[in-house]
Amino acid sequence: MKSLPLLLLGLATTGVSHAQFSSTVAVVSDYEFRGVSLSEGNPALQASVDYTFDNGFAVGAWASNLDYGDEYDGNFELDFYASYSRQVAESFAWGAGLTAYTYPDSQGRAASANQPALLEIEDFVEAYVDVTAGDFQVAQWYAGDYAGVGLSALYSEINYTHEAGAFGFTVHLGYSWGDYWKDDGLGGGELFDYSLGAQWTAGHFTLAGKLTGTDAGDREISSGAFRNDPRLVFSIETTFPWSSRGD
Repeated sequence: MKSLPLLLLGLATTGVSHAQFSSTVAVVSDYEFRGVSLSEGNPALQASVDYTFDNGFAVGAWASNLDYGDEYDGNFELDFYASYSRQVAESFAWGAGLTAYTYPDSQGRAASANQPALLEIEDFVEAYVDVTAGDFQVAQWYAGDYAGVGLSALYSEINYTHEAGAFGFTVHLGYSWGDYWKDDGLGGGELFDYSLGAQWTAGHFTLAGKLTGTDAGDREISSGAFRNDPRLVFSIETTFPWSSRGD
């Protein structure tokens, strides 16, 4: 999609002049989602715009290019999300929210004499609740119609994040389960994913790298669409407005 960079730039700069808006632009070496590549292991340009209310509510949108391989139509994802969080104590908080995953340019296509059929990437909605205690976060996600196929799916995760000055360290463990992920389901079996990462902030930019992958075993894919093998993923991002970062 030739207009994607301009669209993302527009999203990223929408709220720069508003105090409660923030926008982030990132370049990643691989659009990785829960250990699986959604860009065939290729780089992606991503951007978000977020608005946070004083009462704990927040809304936002996030966009990225993607690549599901030759069988699917569509190369653009646009997500909308809303959340509520509440600080219970100095180092303890809880939250809940919804994310709508949409694919505006995915239409699908029936087979013809000259062209093969293409599958449409289906929209779906996922809800979560989470608890944060110090550097640890636990979250539970649920989708009643995961990937638009009529099957429910759950995702459980635990994250550890520690920051020391300009440096940060993260550990993530996740588990995909539910009807969609049963052995005879579309997911092909329940799946663990993991990542171990580090980041460094220099001025207005944050550079990060992580080792990520899954326990797919004989379902491991090491290249192309939906690769899930152990691999390194790198990113560089910046958040606007810069003036709010205190630099």
